[in-house]
Amino acid sequence: MARMAQARRLGRYFIFLDTALVVFGFFIVFPLISLHFVDQMSWAAAAVGLALAIRQLLQQGLGLLGGSLADRYGARPLIVGGMLLRAAGFAAMAEAESATLLIFSCVLSGLGGTLFDPPRSALILKLTRPSERSRFYALLMMVESAAGVAGAMIGSWLLHFDFWGVGMGGGAIFVLAAAATLWLLPRYRVPARRSSPLASMRTVLADRRYMQLVLTLSGYYALGVQIMLLVPVVLKQLTGSNQAVGWMFALETVLSLSLLYPLARIGERHFTPAGRILCGIGLMCFSLLLMSMIRQPVMAFAVLALFYIGSLITEPARETLLASMASSEARASYTGTSRLGLALGGAAGYLGGGWLLDISRSMALPALPWLVLTVVGIVTLLALQRQLQTPSIGRLHASGALGQ
Repeated sequence: MARMAQARRLGRYFIFLDTALVVFGFFIVFPLISLHFVDQMSWAAAAVGLALAIRQLLQQGLGLLGGSLADRYGARPLIVGGMLLRAAGFAAMAEAESATLLIFSCVLSGLGGTLFDPPRSALILKLTRPSERSRFYALLMMVESAAGVAGAMIGSWLLHFDFWGVGMGGGAIFVLAAAATLWLLPRYRVPARRSSPLASMRTVLADRRYMQLVLTLSGYYALGVQIMLLVPVVLKQLTGSNQAVGWMFALETVLSLSLLYPLARIGERHFTPAGRILCGIGLMCFSLLLMSMIRQPVMAFAVLALFYIGSLITEPARETLLASMASSEARASYTGTSRLGLALGGAAGYLGGGWLLDISRSMALPALPWLVLTVVGIVTLLALQRQLQTPSIGRLHASGALGQ
């Protein structure tokens, strides 16, 4: 038992290190894509949104495939291969001078994420007990926030010189992450027992309640991805500085480090995961509505803080709820499938956000994207409220919150 506890503890430390490297490398590059190609190179926002949407669809939409492969072959080879593929995608992005090459680089980046993301998420289920999962997710989000703001600031600094340095810098971090995984991660078997990829896929797809919840969350993800597309462009317009991207993620980090863990502890004690999800998404919808009225930088950051707080309430609860529904026989397949809503909602958010930004500029209606996103959020909120309040899922929420 002592050796098992030590293995769990070391595994959790690795997850923190791995997450810090992955998020740092990602945020060096992705928040600055819209600034470089839309603001600096004057490409159509819809074209850049299409490239980002393709990356989102590939990485998250093929999560079931990546997860089922990890259930069969183990976490380490999938993680290492995926990180190297992501590094190649960032290197190609650094050289992109046409939409075709940008899309190709996003394809490589997305396929890399398809391989490394599901097994990393499944390791969390393997290395944590249900009763401690919500707090672990909160701590992990704190690491992500700190790494994200550091990456965004480094990337915005590199952007002053050239986007080539941004892409190559992000790629170098993923090569480092692959080396750390190869050196530090033991050959963990992710599921309780090994099964074929097709059997793992069938297990997940037959779980109708799980699939319904995953697809319903698409609307929530459509709101969240605007942090990568609309928000950087709007803040640059309001402030006149590329450093606004760094300030944006600095705000998220401050809120995460100060509020995330207390909010998770309070939520565990007094609310179900379903209640926390609904409350968080409701706050995000309200902040989007307010964003449609903002014309001053200070107020924009104040409203953005509300949006972030809504996300801080929602994310640990969402992860906990979905984890409580995952079968131990196909852990990576479940975690991979949980990204399907992110694939659909994220792609729709990127495409729709870019298209709405172009329309709002041509019609001089800056509030249009935010009003449409508010409607999307409200519809998602109502659909989730109806689904999460069903008796059968309500009992599942309670068992997940109590740690089974």
